[in-house]
Amino acid sequence: MGERPEAWERQPGESAAAWEAYACYRDLGLSRSISKVADTLRKARTLVERWSVAHQWVIRVEAWDREQDRVWRAERQQAARDVARRHARLASAAQSKIIAQLQQLDPSRLSPADVIRWLEVTVRLERQAYGMDLAEATSGPAAQDAVDVSGLSDEERRARMEQLRRELESRIGAIDGDRP
Repeated sequence: MGERPEAWERQPGESAAAWEAYACYRDLGLSRSISKVADTLRKARTLVERWSVAHQWVIRVEAWDREQDRVWRAERQQAARDVARRHARLASAAQSKIIAQLQQLDPSRLSPADVIRWLEVTVRLERQAYGMDLAEATSGPAAQDAVDVSGLSDEERRARMEQLRRELESRIGAIDGDRP
């Protein structure tokens, strides 16, 4: 015995003409109606209605719509995975080049604003890599310590950077001291 066809496929006992009408109805999408099928196929509306009732078009087309939605979601998920893989490969390639440039970077040639920007970027990347909440970093208790240096003079920025450097060295030393 053969398997029963899917609801949206041609059903046993469904004539070619009734199947053609159902397929027309199914393919009209959200604007589908018996009248549109009758007009499109140049059939009597009453005949199309009989076919619709006899072959359960409404139930079948609901199954079709669910299947199309399932297929669409699966395709979108696969596309998202493909994009993520492609972006990861691109990021990895770019990181290799950036690392090579960073290794040649002379820190003494960076302005205080450059150092602050590098610090912000690297902290953000590290937090993202560990899955930490970035909103917490910009709204939590530590964010209250943040200082806007855009209005400071170069001398004031250098002093602030020196203060931040000492704090970082102190924190790094404390972390290194905790390591076995």
